Amino acid sequence: MIALEYQELEMLIVRVREISGFDFSGYARPSLLRRASRYLTKHAMNLSELIVHLEQGGKAVYDFIQELTVNYSEMFRDPDFFISLRSEVFSYLESFPAIRIWVAGCASGEEAFSLAILLKETGLYNRSLIYATDLSERVLSSAREGVFSLGHMRTFSENYLLAEGKHSLSDYYHVAYSQAVMVPDLRKNIVFSLHDLTGDGVFNEFQMVSCRNVMIYFNLEQRQKVFKLLYESLAMFGFLCLGKRETLRYSGYEEHFRIIDTRLNIYQKIK
Repeated sequence: MIALEYQELEMLIVRVREISGFDFSGYARPSLLRRASRYLTKHAMNLSELIVHLEQGGKAVYDFIQELTVNYSEMFRDPDFFISLRSEVFSYLESFPAIRIWVAGCASGEEAFSLAILLKETGLYNRSLIYATDLSERVLSSAREGVFSLGHMRTFSENYLLAEGKHSLSDYYHVAYSQAVMVPDLRKNIVFSLHDLTGDGVFNEFQMVSCRNVMIYFNLEQRQKVFKLLYESLAMFGFLCLGKRETLRYSGYEEHFRIIDTRLNIYQKIK
């Protein structure tokens, strides 16, 4: 693998910002260094060649940014999280006539579809709307189609069963050309759209925001900015869900939430 040095990475961040206006400065360096090095190796470039390539602008810059920001996810990742949602969060949300949920950093849509299934099994789907956003148009295009590799469905099915799913995951997709396609009824209440957590603002008020395994890619200053955005996007008594390795600590908003689940980092906005 072609490995960048941290000093070279800082220079690359500056050049990308100058060329495209996209600012990676708030991203955690170890993850960014690993992804940038992987990109160089994949395309057999050194740093100088990469900068010349990016100076072309347009698709060259777009592809580079997409590769450095795409994250892989799983349906029903951390099954105990979905068990806790069903008992602690959805039991509260069922009192609302309309439920808006934001999945921030949705990648290929795995979490959005998982939540849709959970909402359907708890009888809440028809009055719910899920906004699933990501920085990458490439993964959003895939998410809108609701198509997943059959090779991944075995893992997804195991997760679903561990999450105490009520049926079989295969009830929610059909097979076409060796791929799993989520059923249309499951897709009708999901809106996939572009949104940059590091630069865009509030676009709705939500009863629940799921931003799991996203904060780990940002440095402390950037995390605090994103927490502000998430806080302002939540309705009073709405729920904020973070990943297992993430926390509200040092966010500046600790006193504005009560803890619903310490281990799974589920919080409720109280002021």
